[in-house]
Amino acid sequence: MAGIYIHIPFCRQACHYCNFHFSTSRGLENAFLESLLKEIPLQQGFLAGETVETIYFGGGTPSLLSQENLNKILAALRENFSISPEAEYTLEANPDDIDESKLQSWKASGINRLSIGIQSFYEEDLQWMNRAHTASQAIENLQLALKYFPNITIDLIYGSPGLTDEKWLSNVQRVIGLGVPHISCYALTVEPKTALDSMIRTHKREPVNPEDQARQFLLLMDWLGEAGYEHYEISNFALPGKRSKHNSAYWEGKKYLGLGPSAHSYDGANRQWNIANNALYIQSLKAGTVPFEQEILTPVQQVNEYIMTSLRTIEGMNLKIIEAKTDPATAAQILQECAQYLKDGLMKNEDGKLILTPQGKLFADGIAAELFREEPE
Repeated sequence: MAGIYIHIPFCRQACHYCNFHFSTSRGLENAFLESLLKEIPLQQGFLAGETVETIYFGGGTPSLLSQENLNKILAALRENFSISPEAEYTLEANPDDIDESKLQSWKASGINRLSIGIQSFYEEDLQWMNRAHTASQAIENLQLALKYFPNITIDLIYGSPGLTDEKWLSNVQRVIGLGVPHISCYALTVEPKTALDSMIRTHKREPVNPEDQARQFLLLMDWLGEAGYEHYEISNFALPGKRSKHNSAYWEGKKYLGLGPSAHSYDGANRQWNIANNALYIQSLKAGTVPFEQEILTPVQQVNEYIMTSLRTIEGMNLKIIEAKTDPATAAQILQECAQYLKDGLMKNEDGKLILTPQGKLFADGIAAELFREEPE
């Protein structure tokens, strides 16, 4: 199984917290499309002929694409890659871009899953984040989308100043009530060099409170668990059978190809990432060259990557896989290093699979970092 990610680097406006690569100027949109259509055949060999089972349009805001341009991209992908007839096709969409005509066109083109960036159903929260859509658009267009796409995921943000536990519960209950099958929930993160970072440093915005974020994450796990959602990855919850196939492949270490500026690719041993600059991306593809950097992962880096990703999942870190990647002594040493986490109730051992408990998920990144192996001298 392999996946393809396509980065569409344009947005209607800049959310204060976002640090993804995008531009609010769409003057280069046509030139970008021409370059992307050139990159697709140039990257044909990266997946070594593996069947593609997931295609994901991310960004940026892919729902800004005209239907004609979306169809051109899909046609190029189908011409250059072996794509499964049952492939999952996901399109990220903002609520303000959704209407009945677009939903019909997306479905007709082969898109079978939408990822809708709701973030909150409260107007004051959306304005605080500088989102382009309104609360009424979030509610009405999500309901409309569910009529055409039974497979939908939405994003919600928690832990932002002003989001009380009562409002957080209301947001989550609305999603449950609508029967949305998949939810991705993220603690508000203040990334360097974002507008939010600047506003907090200049005291124009209140800083986030880690205690509030931790409490709201624990509440979230309780609420969605009671509603029948499977917490299959730190930030992701799904009703039975509705996991994201594309994102699951990332966490399982499967191959994926990234297309477009800033997109990342991985083939099991190598990582590469395209330049995060629209003009330079276009300039390079005009000359017939894909502008990327590459990193060859050492065996130790590959093990650390498995530790980091596996601990985020419901399946946990399998010591047999660690043993296969390294040796029995390393697997035994990692188990010994986890003794305190097991004793403190942050982790459980199920037949050699080390799985974080709800309380342990609060410290997932820190625990993974403590278990990372060091390169031999």
